[in-house]
Amino acid sequence: MKAVLSLAVMQLLASCGMALPSHKITKRQNASTWDPPADLVTPLNEVWEHEVSTYTDALGFTNYGYDQVMDGAGKINYCVRWDSTQTVSQTQREDIETAVRRSFNKWIAELAGFDGFPYSTVDVNVVGWAVRDESLLEGDTSGVEVYTTTDADGIPECDPSCGRFFHQDGDYSGCAAGADRHYDQSLWLTDGFEGGAGGDWGQRVGQEYFMQEVNSENIHIVLHEMGHTFALDDFYDWTPTGVTSFIMLAGSAMEITEFDAWMARDWWRHLKSRYNL
Repeated sequence: MKAVLSLAVMQLLASCGMALPSHKITKRQNASTWDPPADLVTPLNEVWEHEVSTYTDALGFTNYGYDQVMDGAGKINYCVRWDSTQTVSQTQREDIETAVRRSFNKWIAELAGFDGFPYSTVDVNVVGWAVRDESLLEGDTSGVEVYTTTDADGIPECDPSCGRFFHQDGDYSGCAAGADRHYDQSLWLTDGFEGGAGGDWGQRVGQEYFMQEVNSENIHIVLHEMGHTFALDDFYDWTPTGVTSFIMLAGSAMEITEFDAWMARDWWRHLKSRYNL
């Protein structure tokens, strides 16, 4: 999957409290089949041709968000990497889980009912937390796995034996928490982190930004990074014909737009044959 660059511009806008205009477009076409609005046909074709020509094995890669949702039968597990020295209360952890579930399902809502996509919502749950010290987790932690190990850079890490990114063959026999407690995605919240990153492994954003926006309807940097999880590209060096405001164009929209939705649907219609629906 194509590497993801940081989104410093979006983080700067968020940290300054600047509001971007909403550009959610009312759907004008039937969204159950491939029938995008006429003005989006050319830019959608441009995007698809660009993606398949620049991604490594675009149609052979098997760990996109679509693959994860289908393999999980409509269930996605997260593990939070709390890359912070701040304590986090039980209520805050519940808010984080709610925010992740809400954000992930923003993308699912755009796929629901399109060309055989079988889910209208996905059951998203946080099953683990990785922290520098267990004392940072205030309140009851009995419902989640707690990891205090670190990666090679000394950053809190969820057990790789339980991670889908590391075990795309579905073999979680080495996961001490058990296969049903494996995690498909990591939400990496880092003190002082500017911008964001995302991919098949999950999403990374600043801890301060996320907690400031945790109850917001649209956490726009997270939505952008989840777009990468669903195979969508960045647009740092070009813009498709006629579209200038959409979530995957960093800093130009605060929510998923119709163009973003049709880009995701384009991927689904090209991938759905692998799922034997």
